[in-house]
Order: sequence, then C-alpha cells, then structure tokens
Amino acid sequence: VYLVESGGGLVQAGGSLRLSCAASGGTFSSYYMGWYRQAPGKEREFVSSISKTGVLTRHADSVKGRFTISRDNAENTVYLQMNSLKPEDTAVYYCAASDRATQPYSRSQYTYWGQGTQVTVSS
Repeated sequence: VYLVESGGGLVQAGGSLRLSCAASGGTFSSYYMGWYRQAPGKEREFVSSISKTGVLTRHADSVKGRFTISRDNAENTVYLQMNSLKPEDTAVYYCAASDRATQPYSRSQYTYWGQGTQVTVSS
C-alpha cells in the first residue's frame, strides 16, 4: 500500500487545516487507518485512528474535540480535520495503514506509512 499525505502548511493559532491521505496499491477498505505526528526532538505519537468501515474512531486526549478523522472508501482516502489549532500541534503528520483484524493500539502495529506532511502553527 502506498500512502501520500497532503494538506499541511502554515496556519495561525486558532485556525484550521484538513489533511488528506490517498492510498493506492491495496484494498483500502481492508485497512485500519491512523494519523501520527512527530515534533522536532520528540517521538512519533498517536493522533487518531479509524476502523475499516469508518464507524469507530479514536483520538488522543490532546486533540479530542478539535480533530476529526474520517475516511472515504470509494475515494481510497482518509482525512484529518484539524480545528482550533495550537502551536503545540506543530509537527510532521504521518498517515499509516494497518492490516490487522482488530484495531491497532501501537505504532508497531501499523504496516504502511506515508512520507509525512508538515503542519506549522504560529502563535
């Protein structure tokens, strides 16, 4: 599976961005999808995940109420709508896919990764 993220950029605090991740080379609906992020000098951390059908979603406490993950299986794309952005949201955001039968709960359980897209939030 090949994943390509887009939609990153520079935004002021309080603003919004929508990230997209386009998948190719596999059956998109058979993968759990997730978003992770990595800030300079920090480890890559979980942001959000979504089940294969899109019914179940999970978000990190730090983004709950501000970020929303969704997917369009017909378009082979997963999205991350980010609202009320804060400077601490600044990071490279990565899309990931897991072919596990059950929801992945760790970074190691995702098999495929995109190249990342930079999100910078200015104060």
